Amino acid sequence: MDKRIRIFALALAVLVSVAALSACGRSDPENDEDYESFIYCLNADSTGLVKEECEIPDGEPEEQAGQVLKLLGEQSDDLEYIRPIPEDVEVIGFALTGSILEVNFSSTYLDIERIQEKLIRAAVVQSLVRIEGINAVRFMIGGEPFKDSSGAETGLMNEDDFVGNTSSSPSSYQTDMLTLYFANADGNRLVEQKTTVRYSSNVSKDKLIVEKLMQGPAGSSAGPTINPNANLLSVTTKDDICYVNFDSTFLDGEYDILPELTIYSIVNSLIEGTEARQVQITINGESNAEYMDTVDLSQPLSENRDLLAVRDDE
Repeated sequence: MDKRIRIFALALAVLVSVAALSACGRSDPENDEDYESFIYCLNADSTGLVKEECEIPDGEPEEQAGQVLKLLGEQSDDLEYIRPIPEDVEVIGFALTGSILEVNFSSTYLDIERIQEKLIRAAVVQSLVRIEGINAVRFMIGGEPFKDSSGAETGLMNEDDFVGNTSSSPSSYQTDMLTLYFANADGNRLVEQKTTVRYSSNVSKDKLIVEKLMQGPAGSSAGPTINPNANLLSVTTKDDICYVNFDSTFLDGEYDILPELTIYSIVNSLIEGTEARQVQITINGESNAEYMDTVDLSQPLSENRDLLAVRDDE
């Protein structure tokens, strides 16, 4: 009798603790988009991702990240999905710097089969970047940067890196006209350049625009604006703000142009070509930077058309 009481009490305690953490339930794959709050899990045969409805308690982004990581590692009896973090993998720690969350896993993460690992990584990253204030995630293993099957560091990741894992349709290609802004010959005004691009539907348009800007203009009528040695770490859009994250090399001006041209070539091109109304440029996830001691990057920036060169037909 005492044994039955202890088992019942233990089961009740587990149920209460889970309910206190969040309210979770399996989502109907046909109605995934109806849920405002959810985490990503693996489907039953571990070939794709499904959404599990979960209410994450309010709190600071880092606190919410801890709750989400705990949920991702708790296994469920529901046979329709599998929580992504395996039982033998431990989250050693995590820290939020700026808008970048660094998650440190135990070395047992390296034992996961490579094909399944990318799916697990997609579920974890996409669950975490849903938290307001977290724009990218970096994986660490025992304090060292995680490397993929090719031996390359995965670096910063967001939902744009895993579109193919959650899309129900195969990758397709689309053609679009982009309006990009580069420097004029004198380096004191922006000039527009329209270009037709064909790109995969798995590539976000905001990231495509920044990458095209980094490649520089076509022809010789305009000049580049972004240091070619800069590394683009991530591009993501939330709440009408496009967050563009570079490494610190971006701050080194490479061309003899007004510093404002570099910044607003990015801002104007993104606002022209996407749904974003403002652009926040960050350096290694931090917004407390100033470009060339001239342009304050601490706040989101709006379009600046005063820098545009007057066209001959105007």
